[in-house]
Amino acid sequence: MISPGLPDIFSAGRETARLLVAPTDLRATDPMEGEDLLSDRFCFQGETLETNGKPPFSCAMPDDAFLREMARFSWLRHFRTQDSSAANEKARASVLSFLRRHRRISGPCWQTDVASQRLLAWLSHSTVVLKGADTQFYRRFAEAILRHERILRQRYKTMPDDENRLIAAIALCMVSICMDMPEKRRRQASRRLDAALDRQVLPDGGHITRNPQTLLNVLFSLLPLRQTYINLDLTLPKRLVPAIDRIYPALRFFRHADGNLALFNGNGATLATDLSAIMRYDETGGTAFKALPHNGYHRLQGNGTVLITDAGKPFSPHLSKTAHAGALSFEMSSGRSRFIVNAGVPNSSDAEMLRMARSTAAHSAVTLGETSSVRFSHSAFLGPVAIGGIRNTGAERSTGDDGTDTVDLWHDGYLGTFGVYCLRRISLSPDGQVIAGSDRFDRKNGEAPSPENRTAAIVRFHLHPSVWALRENEHSIFLTAPDNESWLFSAPGLQVEIEEDLFFASNAGLTRSQQITVSSVIGDQSQIDWRFERQS
Repeated sequence: MISPGLPDIFSAGRETARLLVAPTDLRATDPMEGEDLLSDRFCFQGETLETNGKPPFSCAMPDDAFLREMARFSWLRHFRTQDSSAANEKARASVLSFLRRHRRISGPCWQTDVASQRLLAWLSHSTVVLKGADTQFYRRFAEAILRHERILRQRYKTMPDDENRLIAAIALCMVSICMDMPEKRRRQASRRLDAALDRQVLPDGGHITRNPQTLLNVLFSLLPLRQTYINLDLTLPKRLVPAIDRIYPALRFFRHADGNLALFNGNGATLATDLSAIMRYDETGGTAFKALPHNGYHRLQGNGTVLITDAGKPFSPHLSKTAHAGALSFEMSSGRSRFIVNAGVPNSSDAEMLRMARSTAAHSAVTLGETSSVRFSHSAFLGPVAIGGIRNTGAERSTGDDGTDTVDLWHDGYLGTFGVYCLRRISLSPDGQVIAGSDRFDRKNGEAPSPENRTAAIVRFHLHPSVWALRENEHSIFLTAPDNESWLFSAPGLQVEIEEDLFFASNAGLTRSQQITVSSVIGDQSQIDWRFERQS
């Protein structure tokens, strides 16, 4: 079975493995980016490379992050918008440039996640690359695909369980059915994927990274794989469809009313077109879950008000490399606008900025003594893993007689440094008009901290950049969104300030914003009460 546009070419002396089908890439294409590529202009990570007609991989790259993005080849999809022989030639020249420049399996281009995504991109956009190609290029391209498959199979056995391993399993499964490979290899790839899905997609649909963005990334690979199996009339891996059916409700769980995903544990800017493209294939329907108990998140919702809160911790030391110190943080949206957010992750390779984004202070949570509830290593050998702080977390959900939905959360991240547990209670009234919150600090024996324990506590509420904040009085802040949805924040008897802030997760890059801070001193006051009320 040969897909339209895929030439069935064989070398004169020996048969070349055939490419049977090109899977669909569900990501949105952009004609403007396609025109830039035709003009030898590559724009990634806020940087631009103009090749001026030279082979792109022979040019000096702005940095390694840019090189990795180039080497993923996901940008090939934008050539589809041009529909010209010039676009096919440019795509082919780019692949040849990579094959000539990066034959050695080393460096940023051959990191496993980059190689897996490149393999998927070459398969998905093989029609663009191969249209008008001669026999020699076809053979070289097919051999390069098979070389990637061999390398990923060799590496797979020793890869740690994370998103990269799952994407590698998907890529190996995809190549096993897109290329004319032995049935034994296909069965092996199917079993490998089933095992990876079993380990990484939790019963509630969340992923073991606890990053909402990972769910989107995984679906972008799983959905085309499912459709390719169906198109070829092959038996699907047993765990493929059940995993997709679990992931969709979890993805809906993390969506705010404006359609964006909550910013927890490594999630940054998400293109609305990407999320919309994925949600079009949602066959599970229904409303969002109230909790993802295995992933450690809770959602309170009523009358257009949505709160999503983090009640968990990393599942392993390895997975803590991408985790954030955001336990007990929450986000809130109302109407069509996000009001309270976390700062998100910058679209940048700047190490200092990434460290800032992972800190507790970059989340709508409590910070004690200007330290984070999780401490991360700066060791080049260990990597940015958690080396201290939170060991245990917990959450309890209850409903009051009047229908008020309440979640009680706690963590022990400050027990070793300041001798207290952090406890947060968030309640949403049944009509969605009032959010009542409190942050409490208890010693190990359950008693309030002593007057000698004079530790500074700051509760931060990061505002979305679109929200306008105006001081109402000493203890209250009036908040308004572009659609005129308005809320009044108050913390009676406490020091409430509006301060400058940075929002990392904007598609436009680093964006100035504001935050509300409520300051207190443990020992003087063991509980901080605060409140949001919707304004008519």
